[in-house]
Amino acid sequence: MPLSLRAKLLTDLILVVWGIAAFLINLGANLWAVSQYVLSGRYVWAALVLTLLGLASVALQVFSWVWLRADPPGLHVSQPSGRCLALLHLLQLGYLYRCKQGLQQGLLVWQQEVPSEFDLGYADFLSLDLSMLRLFETFLEKTPQLTLILAIVLHSGQAECYQWVVIGTSLVGISWALLDYHRALRTCLPSLHHLRLGSSVIYFLWNLLLLWPRVLAVALFSALFPRFMALHFLGLWLVLLFWVWLQGTEFMPDSCSEWLYRATVATILYFSWFNVAEGRTRGRATIHLVFLLSDSILMVVTWVTYSAWLPSGILLQILLPVGGTSFLLGLVLRLVYYHWLHPRCHWEPAQVDGTRALHAPEWCQLPQNSRMIGLAQKFFPSARDEAALPWEGEVNGVL
Repeated sequence: MPLSLRAKLLTDLILVVWGIAAFLINLGANLWAVSQYVLSGRYVWAALVLTLLGLASVALQVFSWVWLRADPPGLHVSQPSGRCLALLHLLQLGYLYRCKQGLQQGLLVWQQEVPSEFDLGYADFLSLDLSMLRLFETFLEKTPQLTLILAIVLHSGQAECYQWVVIGTSLVGISWALLDYHRALRTCLPSLHHLRLGSSVIYFLWNLLLLWPRVLAVALFSALFPRFMALHFLGLWLVLLFWVWLQGTEFMPDSCSEWLYRATVATILYFSWFNVAEGRTRGRATIHLVFLLSDSILMVVTWVTYSAWLPSGILLQILLPVGGTSFLLGLVLRLVYYHWLHPRCHWEPAQVDGTRALHAPEWCQLPQNSRMIGLAQKFFPSARDEAALPWEGEVNGVL
């Protein structure tokens, strides 16, 4: 096995282990927070945390189950029976089973001296599904939990140890999930360079710095106006859901589950950018950024008009410059990334270090995650257009 391929497989294994560890640590911190809220008589806070955990878990199990049912017959040769899988998802263990399945396949491939193309393709298939599920879990559970914990801290004026654990693990987990998802999309298209270490660090930082002000804005609004937070989220979420519907998404295998996907994407768009449509993304990303920035500015104006002090006595003028500086720095890093560090498309029809060529005859016979490939083609339209060009030995798409 080439050294570069072995290093890539080891990196994928480390990412899977890291994802499992981050999920379990964050879950433990949230349950720790729930127990402390119950012991201190804060039953409403405990109920809110449990509600967010429950809704996110149910959505995650539905995605996992629907994808397994839609996968080609005979692809998952070693998985349990349908009833056993249904029971696992009913017990909210489907995501952990997926993690175990991906880790097991990754170890199997890494231990082989000459892994087969099918084993490599199947490992990629499972890894791509895991990245998508991790992204959904991040914005359905981690980001709302982070917003809620920050609102509670701002309202009470003090942060306990378990709350700092939730805040820290959530911030790192959110940015890491975005980076992992972006790296996963690039692996779907062999005509794309993989992210290098420096590009990955900058991508991680600008996502963290742009997301933090948005979460802080929503948390501050929740601390000052807890009764209106639900109305604000619902109103904005409906607008974003309508926008997603207008773009005609076709990610899930049936119309019912497609609406679950659209609802999830609308939740992601409430906090961060997520592309679901074909074409150049710069215009839509700019519109979305201006939209969220305008919403945050309106909330700031409302805070200043209402009161300059939070219920806990924390001066609002201290928090606003911190959020504004973070946003500007994140925006600068984002521009730097896409101008100088973003990997460009390249065209290599030959196989290099275990990477399958896009036009290789055996490509169509290997496991292909059509869900993620479709998203990757929408996210990287230039790579899709380049893939459609004839290569050496081919004229008008005919060999």
